[in-house]
Amino acid sequence: MSSTPSGTTGSSRPTGTGSPWAEGGTVFAGVLMIVIGVFAIIEGIVALANDEVYTDIGNYTFKFDLTAWGWIHLIVGILVLLAGAAILKGWEAGRIAGIVLTSLYVIVHFMWLPYQPLWSIVAIGIGVFVIWALCTDTSRYAKP
Repeated sequence: MSSTPSGTTGSSRPTGTGSPWAEGGTVFAGVLMIVIGVFAIIEGIVALANDEVYTDIGNYTFKFDLTAWGWIHLIVGILVLLAGAAILKGWEAGRIAGIVLTSLYVIVHFMWLPYQPLWSIVAIGIGVFVIWALCTDTSRYAKP
């Protein structure tokens, strides 16, 4: 990169701000959001197509009809996927939407825990990492 008269390195992004871990984590978070969005869409389609795929759990506070859970996963999955794409494009609105939608994704998987315990724990862990990465890296979105 060549130096310009104003002392910048020629990139539109400020240099030397933010943690390299957080910057790399944000890109990884965007990719993870696309992947978990696709998984949530598949979960939703499966729940809509065949109610017997998931175990009947009996009495549970957050027990909904599996068709309702299918629509919840499908809608949240589509929104998370779109927010992940916006993050990879570097949009500030995508980062904010990513934090909000991933928080919603974590809450949904907490409520979904009795239906798929292992996957829900993994999804919650991935969601917490995504939220951390999006909250800590502000350098990509700083105004020059």
